[in-house]
Amino acid sequence: MIQQKQPEMEAKRLSQLDIITTLPQTIIETILCLLPIEEAARTSILSREWRYKWTTIPKLVFLEDTIKAPSKYINRKQLSDLDVERRDKDISCRHFYAMLQVLLMRQAPIHEFNLMLTSSHTFFEVDHVIRHLLKYHMVKKLKLDFFYSGSNGLPSSVFSMHHLTDLDLQYCDINYKPTLNGFGSLTSLSLDRVTTSRETLLHLLSYCSSLKSLYLVTYEEDFFTSERPNITKLPNIMELFKCLPVIEHLTTCDYVTKLFNVDSVPPGRSTSLIHLKYFCFEDLCFTDVYGLSFLAVLVKCSPNLEEIKLEIDTFDMIDVESVKLKEYSFIFEEFSKLWLEHLHELEIKNYRHFKPLLEFVKFILARSPNLKKVILLTYRVDKNEELEMLTILSHAPRASPVVAVENRCLENDD
Repeated sequence: MIQQKQPEMEAKRLSQLDIITTLPQTIIETILCLLPIEEAARTSILSREWRYKWTTIPKLVFLEDTIKAPSKYINRKQLSDLDVERRDKDISCRHFYAMLQVLLMRQAPIHEFNLMLTSSHTFFEVDHVIRHLLKYHMVKKLKLDFFYSGSNGLPSSVFSMHHLTDLDLQYCDINYKPTLNGFGSLTSLSLDRVTTSRETLLHLLSYCSSLKSLYLVTYEEDFFTSERPNITKLPNIMELFKCLPVIEHLTTCDYVTKLFNVDSVPPGRSTSLIHLKYFCFEDLCFTDVYGLSFLAVLVKCSPNLEEIKLEIDTFDMIDVESVKLKEYSFIFEEFSKLWLEHLHELEIKNYRHFKPLLEFVKFILARSPNLKKVILLTYRVDKNEELEMLTILSHAPRASPVVAVENRCLENDD
């Protein structure tokens, strides 16, 4: 009788195993990748089956703000500058030690590595981690965020990671011309508030021949003093476009437009950005001609463009009344014969009833035969002003018979 019950009890025990444990290893790894690395490591105490599962997940994310400060710094309402420095150093050491522990326990390749630093990590610590990845893992996706970090110099070892397909750099310095043998596998590059020089930027992009997506957002203080705009020495915008032969998605900002000369573009339609389908322009300034000139040239060079998103600089719109439409007339005249055969959507955030901006929308409506949607995201626009704007656009010539103009209030969306 006892012998008969033992198999039944064993079968019952197996049937009571949690459903997650019985999932395929690839699915378990996917679930663990969604957890902070500290939480993923804690699953090792669940059972013998779970002891090493976390050591094979292909993606590692290290967020320094998940590391707790030492107890001697807790419940202190006021800390001296010296205590703050010591606390940050303690957190930095704990974070670096935790990273080394995880890396040494790895039992499978790392394909994606994210590191966000918020305290006083040293250049050598970060370089040590990158070199370890270079030696033992073929990382495909790398993200380094040095936001509020005490040391934000980018180690040159990053540029030896030739197998990268995605590189995301935030708040770091590239204050040297990197030695590159090629980033031939890189298809996505994000440079967010990266301090560098124009020469270094072009040098880096020239080695990314397979780049399909570029996020380039920077501001004046992010470029070295010697590289700030000098209208008499600006390189031609085509030098930038030639570095992006297969680009499909491009996001940039207004300051980048001031780093290049857009007045000497060759006549006729250029197809240097023949693969570009999506373009996003952040902090676009309409009270000077740089932004609109850059946009016009980019549109001219992108015959297959499908979607345009513009985010107007709200501070820029304060002095809109001082701008005269005739200052922009030469831009519209130069591209009066341009047709955007593939454009199907235009979105403008922070739209205002500003004549040059209104003329730009009318320009797009009249030259986009396949345009389906124009979305104007307004913020605190007077009702009479909104009605006038929509009335003008409703009577504007349209190349597309199906295009719809939508006006949305940003306050309502929030």
